[in-house]
Amino acid sequence: MDRATFACSTAFFRDYSTSSQGAFCLPGGHIDFIEKVESFTYSDFFRDYLIPNHPCIFSAKFTEDWGSRRNWVTWDGKPNFDHLQQKFGDAVVPVANCDVKEYNSNPKEQLPFKEYINYWKDYIKNGYRSSRGCLYLKDWHLSRAFPEQDVYTTPVYFSSDWLNEYWDAVAVDDYRFVYMGPKGSWTPFHADVFRSYSWSANICGRKKWLLYPAGQEEYLKDHHGNLPFDVTAPSLQDRSVYPRYNQSQPPVEIVQEAGEIVFIPSGWHHQVYNLEDTISINHNWVNGCNVAIMWCFLQDELAAVQREINEWKDPMDDWHLQCQLIMKSCTGIDYKEFYNFLKVIAENRISVLENGLDDEASAKDTPKAAISTLGMLHAVFDLKRTVKVLTSLSANEDFKKLDLTSLSPPPEALLHHLKAAIDTALL
Repeated sequence: MDRATFACSTAFFRDYSTSSQGAFCLPGGHIDFIEKVESFTYSDFFRDYLIPNHPCIFSAKFTEDWGSRRNWVTWDGKPNFDHLQQKFGDAVVPVANCDVKEYNSNPKEQLPFKEYINYWKDYIKNGYRSSRGCLYLKDWHLSRAFPEQDVYTTPVYFSSDWLNEYWDAVAVDDYRFVYMGPKGSWTPFHADVFRSYSWSANICGRKKWLLYPAGQEEYLKDHHGNLPFDVTAPSLQDRSVYPRYNQSQPPVEIVQEAGEIVFIPSGWHHQVYNLEDTISINHNWVNGCNVAIMWCFLQDELAAVQREINEWKDPMDDWHLQCQLIMKSCTGIDYKEFYNFLKVIAENRISVLENGLDDEASAKDTPKAAISTLGMLHAVFDLKRTVKVLTSLSANEDFKKLDLTSLSPPPEALLHHLKAAIDTALL
């Protein structure tokens, strides 16, 4: 991060409120197409797309060196089933049935990868029909299962990735996925985990995206407050069921070609179709630009849980703890883990600012190396955003009702250390 971008980001977030994330509108539905690798910098992306929460598309030039684009695709642009089956045939993968709706999503099963590939080939031969329905391999943690494979390199634009930095550190999970599906497979209407950013690269095939800027989803809810499963369904025209639908903007539509990367802003709901047999790679990610949106989402999720079990508040001694447990089971995180998330991010940056980058870290693909690559001013920006959110978390009444004695260091001590590190770095 250069000084001009640091100054721009500081000024933006000084006047920023999380409500502004839903105020963005794309004139005429236009989305920028980034053509040239050599002339587009990290600072360009940070300033023009991350900070304002603005979508864009990267050309296929940004992925042309990836191993998956060389090896997973045949000469005519189709999935290389033989290669994929040879490399990953014994893996067990999550597969969704696009033809079945269950609790507003598609039910999943675990299948051997080689069985899924055989199904896919038969599905194509039968004119894209099967008694098993349209099956879509989704949310496969391939990079975690096969770290030695030459699949892709995360573009520098997406390298400030707090979600995967944290979950790699605790060795529990990650948010790096591979998707593979036949023509006609699709993903219902949703926003991404924690209202994170996402980037999605097509290795082969084509996708159609229907994007709704953050806040537009409110107009798509039915009279019970539920979001639609399919935003193209004729039932949305029924004003007795969807009373505010006519107030919504039309979706921004993208057709993503092979090799291209789509950047989806934080909190934007979307629905996605595979127009051809398609393979894609996707990351969900959070950083200093949208961590406040993540924090607002968690507060909203807890409030929803509290409303659901409010009748048990008086007879239940540990009601607040139970609310946290339910929220974690639904969203994957609770307030205490969110504190630990902020702590890991902060401590990695404090270490770089206080100690510099040692030879070992600079030679490896580590969080410290990634932080150093983005520059010391980026680390300071990250710490400033962490201070903002951690201050809000520490003052939150629901957080203060929890047993915080297990948190090390205590929130007040971590905040003091953060502020001191920022002051020292800016001397």
